[in-house]
Amino acid sequence: MPEPYVPGAGPDPGPAAPKPYSPDELRALDRAHVWHPYGPMPGRQEPLVVESASGVRLRLAEPVEGRRELVDGMSSWWSAVHGYNHPVLNEAARGQLDRMSHVMFGGLTHEPAVRLATRLVEITPEPLQHVFLADSGSVSVEVAVKMCLQYWRSAGRPDKRRLLTWRGGYHGDTWQPMSVCDPEGGMHELWSGSLPRQVFADAPPDGFDAEPDPAYVTHLRQLIAHHADELAAVIVEPVVQGAGGMRFHSPAYLRVLREACDELDVLLVFDEIATGFGRTGKLFAAGHAGVSPDVMCVGKALTGGYLTMAATLCTSRVAQGISRGEVPVLAHGPTFMGNPLAASIASASVDLLLGQDWEGEVARIGAGLRAGLAPASELPGVADVRVLGAIGVVQLDHEVDMAAATRAAVREGVWLRPFRDLVYTMPPYVTGDDDVQRICRAVCAAAREG
Repeated sequence: MPEPYVPGAGPDPGPAAPKPYSPDELRALDRAHVWHPYGPMPGRQEPLVVESASGVRLRLAEPVEGRRELVDGMSSWWSAVHGYNHPVLNEAARGQLDRMSHVMFGGLTHEPAVRLATRLVEITPEPLQHVFLADSGSVSVEVAVKMCLQYWRSAGRPDKRRLLTWRGGYHGDTWQPMSVCDPEGGMHELWSGSLPRQVFADAPPDGFDAEPDPAYVTHLRQLIAHHADELAAVIVEPVVQGAGGMRFHSPAYLRVLREACDELDVLLVFDEIATGFGRTGKLFAAGHAGVSPDVMCVGKALTGGYLTMAATLCTSRVAQGISRGEVPVLAHGPTFMGNPLAASIASASVDLLLGQDWEGEVARIGAGLRAGLAPASELPGVADVRVLGAIGVVQLDHEVDMAAATRAAVREGVWLRPFRDLVYTMPPYVTGDDDVQRICRAVCAAAREG
């Protein structure tokens, strides 16, 4: 008989490792049981089987279109900014596993969560002083909305319960976030009759460097003023609208929102889940405008793509307003809130980012994208080519054939995930110049064939 496992006395060998599936078995079981994001069940497209990842490369279980390795042009949905299998983040994970992987956050605390929250307060705009650790970006938006609604309820103004945003946005797939995604033509249009009815301004005019449009400024101010008595908050993605269309707008409109919200007593929320941690060329996109929100959501790159974690930060005004209310607590508490394993990796990821010339790396990638994507503007069916920070976008004048575009990118040795009328890339910051050019060739090929 084997000796019984004694906690703390060494690793338990456990059961023998299961026999690995062949690629064919994996695909068959995947099709039978696994529901992939934004897809039917069973899926219509066959996913590629990844067996490992290192640096900026994904290694496939078998060759596809003649390629066994693919340069990741997506940073795993914009999160893996340091690439894969990074020794610093691996060590942070191993060290924390030896201490504890999880402990409930209700009534307990621990160094990884406290360290991370303190670090986030240090690097985000100054008025943000308090941090609620959430499970995912969408949940962090739920928390932000709950904060704003409860703030006004605590202030004796329960009628201030609607949100204002501009069209073209995307804030997540849970309930309140869906209500402030683009209401027409977006992926959540199906739920328009059930979701809370929010207030939508026109989409901000295109162009990061464009002069602000006075007519649009007036439109924003008038709409906020007209609904001020019922508005809890304005919520927007600053500078870059991500999954709603990869559109860039002038930072000046953020200043307009800040001024209008201050004048009309409305809270301002910035969703920096996609734009945070350097992606646009500033550590946070709000930095392009030099303004601060009352509430900010961060996620995605927070843990370098290792584990799911997000955070909602708020000012002391918001936190104290809630805490002085009839119900003086924020009634939200995810089971895995403040997970020490994720928090430890997140702190290591933030320190890794800030300990290097991330601005120079993002600028280098941006320059490579501008040069490499310029030829796409001459392709038939291309409506626009744009680059900001480490974001490159080719917009078509028609819906992209995602299967054809993906195959074209894979033939170039690159993983891309086109959607709607867009072929775009957000490479890891560690992507070398040769691989940036490979990504650009793949984007052009995908635009040509998609």
